[in-house]
Amino acid sequence: MSRKRKGRPVNGILLLDKASGISSNKALQQVKHLYQAQKAGHTGSLDPLASGMLPICFGESTKFSHYLLEADKHYQVVAKLGARTDTADAEGEIIKTAPVKSYTASEFDEFLNSFRGQLQQVPSMFSALKHQGQPLYKLARQGIEIERKARTIHIYSIQLLDITDDRLELQVHCSKGTYIRNLIDDIGEALGCGAHVTVLRRLKVDQYPADQMISFAKLQEIYEQGDFQAIDKLLLPLDSAIQSLPIVVLSEALAFYIKRGQAIQLSDGSLKGLVRLTLHNEFIGIGEIDEYGKVLPRRLINNNF
Repeated sequence: MSRKRKGRPVNGILLLDKASGISSNKALQQVKHLYQAQKAGHTGSLDPLASGMLPICFGESTKFSHYLLEADKHYQVVAKLGARTDTADAEGEIIKTAPVKSYTASEFDEFLNSFRGQLQQVPSMFSALKHQGQPLYKLARQGIEIERKARTIHIYSIQLLDITDDRLELQVHCSKGTYIRNLIDDIGEALGCGAHVTVLRRLKVDQYPADQMISFAKLQEIYEQGDFQAIDKLLLPLDSAIQSLPIVVLSEALAFYIKRGQAIQLSDGSLKGLVRLTLHNEFIGIGEIDEYGKVLPRRLINNNF
């Protein structure tokens, strides 16, 4: 017999504007406690130094959180040139300093061409990646260095916003798995002067707009003025994480079989791959259409919440 979960059965996605100075996990726990939710998880850590968009998935939406983990991200970053740190950000110890050359905006933008497109990036030891169950940053703090394999990332765009003396400001659109700290460190090394992140803000995850973010302080304020209904209204729909997938509208009869884990045959053979399944305009899960037009249930939600 399974144990009953504590809390409310909250379902949906909150676009939290994480504050700088706290970990992503602490931010998650604060929000989960405020909502008194049974189940919640975030979709990709932001460093304590970083602020910005941290989607929090509640309840059934956690079944689709990996789509946000895999999504593109947009960042705005401020870096200090002339000093390299062991963590590649302002929280680390300075390990090298060097003079900073003067660049015009056009010269620096041309230099950035080598950081556009597909790149190989070696994750920092001060990252949340795990080695034998231990986060690398914990091992790094013990003075332990683990060999890390380079990973393929993609920088879709890197825009120069400002370069003044030793201050550099960029806006970056990148693929999953990109470490902005590493990118800045690599830029600093290529310049020969070193660099580290001083301010980092995540602007977007996938297609979620920045203006839908809400801070924890504002969330608390809304809650204290009303009740759970007020903060529940801030949650986005379960399927907002997979808006790019086409929709297949099912009849009652077809939905009956899908909900029982059985494949169904579609008369329309134009669609292939992953799709959103709906019944009476209600999202019921993700299916996958094979080459024969059969829909196989892949990830279904429990509608009894």
